[in-house]
Amino acid sequence: MSDERRRGPWLVLGCLSLLVLAGLSVTVGSFDLSWRQLLSGGQERHDALVLLASRVPRTLAAMLVGSSMAVAGLLMQMLARNRFVAPSTAGTIESASLGLLVALLVAPNAPVPTKMVIAAAFALAGTALLLAIVRRVPLRSAIVVPLLGIMLGSVIGAATTFVAYRYDMLQSLAAWTTGDFSRVLRGRYEMLWIGAALTAVAYVAADRFTVAGMGEAFTKNLGLNYGRVVALGLTIVSLVTAVNVVTVGSVPFIGLVVPNVVNLAVGDNLRRSIPWVAVVGASFVLACDLIGRLVRYPYEVPIGTVIGVLGAAAFLAMLLRSSHRVG
Repeated sequence: MSDERRRGPWLVLGCLSLLVLAGLSVTVGSFDLSWRQLLSGGQERHDALVLLASRVPRTLAAMLVGSSMAVAGLLMQMLARNRFVAPSTAGTIESASLGLLVALLVAPNAPVPTKMVIAAAFALAGTALLLAIVRRVPLRSAIVVPLLGIMLGSVIGAATTFVAYRYDMLQSLAAWTTGDFSRVLRGRYEMLWIGAALTAVAYVAADRFTVAGMGEAFTKNLGLNYGRVVALGLTIVSLVTAVNVVTVGSVPFIGLVVPNVVNLAVGDNLRRSIPWVAVVGASFVLACDLIGRLVRYPYEVPIGTVIGVLGAAAFLAMLLRSSHRVG
């Protein structure tokens, strides 16, 4: 109980930091907002339209993507019992991109929710394939699992690129899958709230996922259906990944870096760590988005590139730290 009391003020501080980053995100942009005119109700420079149709949706999108992908990574790590597993290191994102390409080829005029469902089905199949491979491969190190996932993701990504090239869909695929918040507008990001709802579902079922993370035998001894718990977790991960890929594109490494950082301070209990992971994930994506918008102002670097660089560096640091411990 004392630990919870000590962490409470820090969580409040984290929420306040998130609000500060959100405020900065709303104010930064190539269009110079006149806050005096906004407060006075003036409409000559269309400040209200820019604020409500572009800046606020973009800020909300960054927060929703960061929190949902971070929680999805936490679920994968708990169910796989491996700290290096995440949608970006398990082939989940690449599988969702392949599903999106299939949707664009088979049903190009289908509504976005239909494309999301197809991408989610492929993401679920790709993640399940990795878990099936892991069960059949002797694991002498925790690093083997993400390496297998990266190899599987590379194969799926290569197949996706080949199919897109054959059908002259490379530009369309890149437009859909490149992580970028610049195209987020009111009316084009609302599907991301599905990720928020799935995050809430993960929090409700957090105790079940925590038990499942202790192993199949332990879960069955407590009277829980291990297969159903794992299926629920993988479904949440796949749907979250598909929603984000279809809406804003591929944003890697969030689900890998953020849960590991939070784990150092909070521990493995999902009910205790999910709020922290959601807040830190949203703050991390907002901070990276601000870096991408300011480093070449008034131009911007796509969020996928910024997080890819920072996330890859963090991933390498984690690998080196793990190998140093083994040594």
